Amino acid sequence: MTEHAPSALTRRAFLAAGSGLVVSFAMLPPAFAQEGGSAPAPWEPKLPGSLSNDPFLDSWIRIDPQGGITVHTGKAELGQGIKTAVLQVAAEELEVDPHDLALVTADTSRTPNEGYTAGSMSMPNSATAIRNAAAQVRILLITEASRRLGIQPGALRAESRRVIAPDGRSLGYGELAASLDLHVEAVPDAPLKRPESFRVMGRPVPRVDIPPKVTGGVAYVHDLRLDGMVHARVVRPPSPAARLLTAETAAVEAMPGVLGTVRDGNFLAVVAEREFQAVKAMRALADAARWEEPATLPDMTDMPAVLRSLEHEVGTVAESGSPQLPADARRIKATFTRPYQIHGSIGPSCAIGLTDGDDLTVWSHTQGVYPDRQAIAEMLRMPVERVRVIHAEGSGCYGHNGADDAAADAALIARAFPGRPVRLQWMREQEHAWEPYGPAMVMEVEAALGPDGRLSHWNYDVWSNTHTTRPGPAGALLPARHIADGFPPELPQLSITRSGSGDRNAVPLYTIPNKRILWHFVREMPLRVSALRSLGAYANIFALESTMDEMAIAAGADPVEFRLRHLDDPRARTVVETAAARFGWPGEALPQGRGRGFAFARYKNYAAYFAVALELELDRESGNIRVQRAVSAIDSGEIVNPDGIRNQTEGGIIQSMSWTLYEQAVFDSRRVTSIDWASYPVLRFASVPSTVEVHVIDRPGEPFLGTGEAAQGPTAAAIGNAIRDAAGVRLHDLPFTRDRVRAAVGV
Repeated sequence: MTEHAPSALTRRAFLAAGSGLVVSFAMLPPAFAQEGGSAPAPWEPKLPGSLSNDPFLDSWIRIDPQGGITVHTGKAELGQGIKTAVLQVAAEELEVDPHDLALVTADTSRTPNEGYTAGSMSMPNSATAIRNAAAQVRILLITEASRRLGIQPGALRAESRRVIAPDGRSLGYGELAASLDLHVEAVPDAPLKRPESFRVMGRPVPRVDIPPKVTGGVAYVHDLRLDGMVHARVVRPPSPAARLLTAETAAVEAMPGVLGTVRDGNFLAVVAEREFQAVKAMRALADAARWEEPATLPDMTDMPAVLRSLEHEVGTVAESGSPQLPADARRIKATFTRPYQIHGSIGPSCAIGLTDGDDLTVWSHTQGVYPDRQAIAEMLRMPVERVRVIHAEGSGCYGHNGADDAAADAALIARAFPGRPVRLQWMREQEHAWEPYGPAMVMEVEAALGPDGRLSHWNYDVWSNTHTTRPGPAGALLPARHIADGFPPELPQLSITRSGSGDRNAVPLYTIPNKRILWHFVREMPLRVSALRSLGAYANIFALESTMDEMAIAAGADPVEFRLRHLDDPRARTVVETAAARFGWPGEALPQGRGRGFAFARYKNYAAYFAVALELELDRESGNIRVQRAVSAIDSGEIVNPDGIRNQTEGGIIQSMSWTLYEQAVFDSRRVTSIDWASYPVLRFASVPSTVEVHVIDRPGEPFLGTGEAAQGPTAAAIGNAIRDAAGVRLHDLPFTRDRVRAAVGV
């Protein structure tokens, strides 16, 4: 066999192997010579997506000698369908069927470090990286086949894990890859397939994660059963400031099946052979524990005043023109509020930990295996390379719920029971009381109209935390805070970035000549908070789009026309026009008690565009609100799986309805009291709209924009705007409970 030199990716190779594909190179305009006549440094194009963090092709795509292809992503499947979409983009560029691919997700020993699965960035980051890596691997395979067959690369085609010549000769991917070195760095401008040649992308493909979920298979971390596995439960403190005084463990350790207890400072847990034995022992241990429990929580009935009083510093998010409103301008000033809200995961947080010698392995539904590994290693004072975190799905969560804490619980307990896999699951009341909440917020808007009926001024103030206290640091983990030699939480810092956090979507996308957006940064919150789906965008868009409707009324304009009056982005206009047209906006006059609402936003002002129109019925006597139908349009860039986009958007609309109409964490001076589904109600099946339509606008050849968090804010605002239409009153405080509706309409 002829010796083959290691492969290398070059532009020449791409041009040769990619014959028939148009390759374009975007060049920056030439810069003026610098002082002294020196030429500027050459511009280097950036690697696309997460390739910039891990540029080697075999970090993403591997092919074994038998032709088996494995795709690696550092992103986690959370129910958003990323497994399916990633397989589609890889299959498209490798010219194979998605079923020909194996997929490995989020494992610190096997996959690239892509940080958190968050911010609707899985497609822009990971799928973009994998698509480009797959295209480059395909070109390397074709180049190697060209060398072996003596045929120009442009005459060869890749299909079904083979490279095929015009005369019918072919070579399999496995035999070609055997003499290739895929541990080469990617180049930034690989020629990708054109949309008109797609066979997999842009078409509905059944979700690969669904079958075990509907057939009783091993779908979630909760379903994992390892040999020799034991069960653990943690006794949480009764309140955030509680301190454990005594815990008599002897009687508990004598209970049937109990293997032992673990106490370290305020951390208290029990381990048993069977799960129900662990639950019974946990109850007994909780009864035996004595706590000091001071009253440290503020009056939740006046949270807006509390948040204003906790202001640490003020940052300017955006400013242009003059913020001073003219004295004679038509103006509106309003204050909006959002309460603490929880993730409400249907499956309580769960993890499995296994100590084997000096090594620790944790199976977790964390959204960031690498950051969680770092935090657990710090908590246990272990070398980080001795800790492995493997993602396993959890049943329901977008954001930072209790998954990382449960992983740390399992790790801490597993250290005390080496050699036995320790399965740790939270109880429902623990999930509701101890997960990091979506932060309470206050939003204040003052806007004015100019003589031309257009917005002339927009001043916006938001009182909010960062909305993210994820691991990294050990202090982000509950058990790390509770152990005797513990880690205090790191105080968040005000940081104004393009993507935003507490200030996310605080800047209107609309064209307004004079505006000022201020973030009144709350550094320390009364309750533990972190990322809940869409972060600050949910409440900021709610306030922004509610005010847009009020300004439209003041201008005597239709709400949709008023928005279009202020939108210069043609893609934004298309989304608004599509949602309105599909809904039949404005439609005929509605009977009493019914109303229509409309809202729009571009998530983070650079991700997906989303608009929604909905119709609801409001019963004045009971205060009950029922959304009858919702019609939306979304532009997420190039479509990979249209069904996946619809799934995500429908789910986002429904979840936002639940937040907006029902959800609010409740607490007294010592502890959280909304610890079950009765005290923390969510949207039930009977209240789901009769129809929810999602019209997906395809943008072939455009970048992926992400989908999962586009719907939350506009849906809340559309509900508020529809209530305003139905009852003539504006509700400013979330959620729109029956009592608030009755009070607003005067019943």
